[in-house]
Amino acid sequence: MKEKVMVKICTGTLCYLMGGADLQLLEEHLTPEMIDRVEVSGSPCLDCCNHDSSAKAPFVMVGDRLISEANITKIVDAIREELNLVG
Repeated sequence: MKEKVMVKICTGTLCYLMGGADLQLLEEHLTPEMIDRVEVSGSPCLDCCNHDSSAKAPFVMVGDRLISEANITKIVDAIREELNLVG
């Protein structure tokens, strides 16, 4: 069995209000070759907005990679990279 890519979507208040609510529909945007290899979950807080950085909400973790100002396109692209589907 192939390893799954873990995707954690921050559902903390700031991330949720800054677009994280829309990211909960991520699975609808995954291709058939991705769907069985990706596990999507919500996280009450990824604690990224509390650090002094230029990164902005919403935040998503794809594997060990942090995505700031996350949107569906950025997340799907990161999943493709994790699954070596780029080309």
